[in-house]
Amino acid sequence: MLLINAKIYTMDAEIIENGFIFIKDKKINKVGSMQALDLQDENTIDLRGKSVYPGFIDAHTHIGLFENGLGFEGEDGNEYTDPSTPHMKAIDAVNPMDKSFEEALLAGITTVVISPGSANPIGGQIFAMKTSGICVDDMVIKKPVAIKFAFGENPKMIYNDKSQAPMTRMATAAIIREQLSKAKRYMCEKDKAEKNPTEYDLPEYDAKCEALIPLLKKKISAHIHAHRADDIFTAMRIAKEFDINYVIIHATEGHLIATRLKSEQVSVLSGPILSDRSKPELVNLSTKTPGVLTNNGILLAITTDHPETPVQYLQLCAALAIRDGMERYEALKAVTINPAKICGIFDKVGSINAGKDADLVVFEDSPFDIMKKPLMIICNGEIKNNSI
Repeated sequence: MLLINAKIYTMDAEIIENGFIFIKDKKINKVGSMQALDLQDENTIDLRGKSVYPGFIDAHTHIGLFENGLGFEGEDGNEYTDPSTPHMKAIDAVNPMDKSFEEALLAGITTVVISPGSANPIGGQIFAMKTSGICVDDMVIKKPVAIKFAFGENPKMIYNDKSQAPMTRMATAAIIREQLSKAKRYMCEKDKAEKNPTEYDLPEYDAKCEALIPLLKKKISAHIHAHRADDIFTAMRIAKEFDINYVIIHATEGHLIATRLKSEQVSVLSGPILSDRSKPELVNLSTKTPGVLTNNGILLAITTDHPETPVQYLQLCAALAIRDGMERYEALKAVTINPAKICGIFDKVGSINAGKDADLVVFEDSPFDIMKKPLMIICNGEIKNNSI
């Protein structure tokens, strides 16, 4: 497939005002200006100056874990029986037949990152997948992307009803520290036994500790749910104690501590901003937060936290952020290249470059004009919707 005469937002290089994209074997094979076009294809589509963007990415969702209209039968995002579940895998509970995947794809969102919920201090394993397909295993981009942690009100609320720890913020932090300490000791004993099998025995298998080894070895990150400033600081404190890479999810009060987040080089998955103040820790919710953080040089992605905000309204969330102070191009980065970098999937998605997955979305002009829908959506090199 050959797309010609397009305005191409590559996202990691200059905008190509009049260019082409050649797609072969589900990948972007070549990108360049029309002046440099040196090939032909029987399947050529003339975009006549329309704008092409990388397929959008929602970097924090629960899509397919809390299914549309099913109630308890479709709620598989939180395991309420144990506050520490790093061995739980979101991939094992996602239903790709959920209507929300189709709605995401038709909005130009070709990649979603799916996380367990925030009921538990340690919730489980996060992964990234495409929105087009019928079998999760065929749709996966990366697993795991991260381990989910949660601070603040949610764990307190869930376990207070059970008269079980954590009923306080202290207990939430203590449970996380205890589990990370156990995993660190387990990792050291396992490494020692593997290096000297004649002298040391392997520790008894522990699924929770095994799940945390990639985090402790910095192969993946911690994605940490924290709204309030004090919870963000607790998350940062514990991450430093165990020398792990981390990302803050939500950061609802991030605009109040932006300079500190910048000094600590914290990345943020911001959202949902299209929401109500449904609990006390959201009292400072503001659509200005993404703009304040990016204006302070913080690497940020805009997210919906689906189903808190339906996933198909990702661009609307970005538009609200633009309205309230975020630079337009920063908002575009926040739904393309930034989430790809933050989630460790930039080798496959997030920009328009040779070798990347052929995930593209075409608009007449700006993707943030809420009166306009995508004109064409391409996922894995296949046209999924075309109204050109």
